[in-house]
Amino acid sequence: MASTTSIIQSGFSCGGALSSFTAKPRRMVVVRAQAINPDIKKDEAKVVDSVLVTDLSKPLSAYCRCWRSGTFPLCDGSHVKHNKETGDNVGPLLLKKQ
Repeated sequence: MASTTSIIQSGFSCGGALSSFTAKPRRMVVVRAQAINPDIKKDEAKVVDSVLVTDLSKPLSAYCRCWRSGTFPLCDGSHVKHNKETGDNVGPLLLKKQ
């Protein structure tokens, strides 16, 4: 144990780089949930648009529009929680193979 202490002490005593280091406090980031769809199709429970595309490898692909998906840019259903927290009605963009 004494050798570990001496290594740590020598690390701080040799050279000016380590001895002049001062730690800065970290800033906290606060994320507030707010609606991201202020006025599009607000009379619908959930806004989901579909687009037909001929050159798709899958028959259906859902893309995130709430920016909260853990698999972004693909939708993972995170909009459900977002919609409950904010009263929003955002849903995925569905690309369907034609």
